[in-house]
Amino acid sequence: MSGGGNWRDALYEQLRAEDISIFSYVPDAGHQVLIDRSLADRDVQSVPLSTEQEGVALAAGAHLGGKRSVLLMQSSGVGNCINMLSLIQHGRFPFLTLVSMRGEYGEGNPWQFAMGKAVEPTLNAMGVQCLTASTEDDVEASVRAGLTMAFGAEQSVAVLLSQRLLGAKVFNAR
Repeated sequence: MSGGGNWRDALYEQLRAEDISIFSYVPDAGHQVLIDRSLADRDVQSVPLSTEQEGVALAAGAHLGGKRSVLLMQSSGVGNCINMLSLIQHGRFPFLTLVSMRGEYGEGNPWQFAMGKAVEPTLNAMGVQCLTASTEDDVEASVRAGLTMAFGAEQSVAVLLSQRLLGAKVFNAR
């Protein structure tokens, strides 16, 4: 999937090839290409959310309706989902989320570190298995594994897109 930043477009094509037809999201620069592609694709539903936890419920409804969905969120949104993630454990439905990480490599915003550190332990505590993509070459394999685990084995999976992969955002405290 390497090739000059084109990995985001290739990721969208990979998700579509696996019948992901519902993209839920809270606006985020790390997912902007996926969001824009889903908005432009007449064959999918692109659902903006007020809060990330709504995406967990939407994934449950999508599964019950015979559809596959993905929740696109930033690492800070994981904290908003904790209670709703218990729905997955009880209902045992497949769940896939792509998490754009903050509070890691090159982070300049001190407010991002606490949740950035808590993402993986929090998701694991709620029964969500975490896979990490740190380079463009990791993306395709990590997402393929996540798709197989979520929709083949009906597991809960988060693919963490590291800040090293996405690039650190510039933060000016002034």
